[in-house]
Amino acid sequence: MGVRRCAAADGRSRSLGFRLILLHIVARGRIGRTPEAELLDRYLGRIAWPTRVTELPDRGGRVPAIEGHTKRVMLDETGEMLGSTGFAQRLGRWRDEGVREARFELGPADGFADAEREDADLLLSFGRVTWPHLLARAMLAEQLFRATTILAGHPYHREG
Repeated sequence: MGVRRCAAADGRSRSLGFRLILLHIVARGRIGRTPEAELLDRYLGRIAWPTRVTELPDRGGRVPAIEGHTKRVMLDETGEMLGSTGFAQRLGRWRDEGVREARFELGPADGFADAEREDADLLLSFGRVTWPHLLARAMLAEQLFRATTILAGHPYHREG
């Protein structure tokens, strides 16, 4: 899967004048033609910010180089459990600070090593239960869509 570009050629929001963050999902395993892939595509296609998905084999593979001002978010069961509004606020703060890429990493089946966790800017959890990797990708895409709509003032998200 490649990069989906935002509407403005320079990557800036025409109405607000700030640069949008590349929302980059880096995940282990191939999603193939599954119902989860359909959900992932559906939500990523709705996001007005640029998006990218990089799939790596279950083991090994070349992780894309981190360029510029990037925040690394690892999905991890020990991470913070942010609500949708809190997650949106975090993305909004990073956007306002000039972050160029928010990289969301879904690790191998056994999770990330402690050293990898220490390098993350945020450990994010979707709860203490274990989610299948393919479903976690779709859930992440929906939360990214929800966060960007919250930041845009769109009525998709309903609090409470």
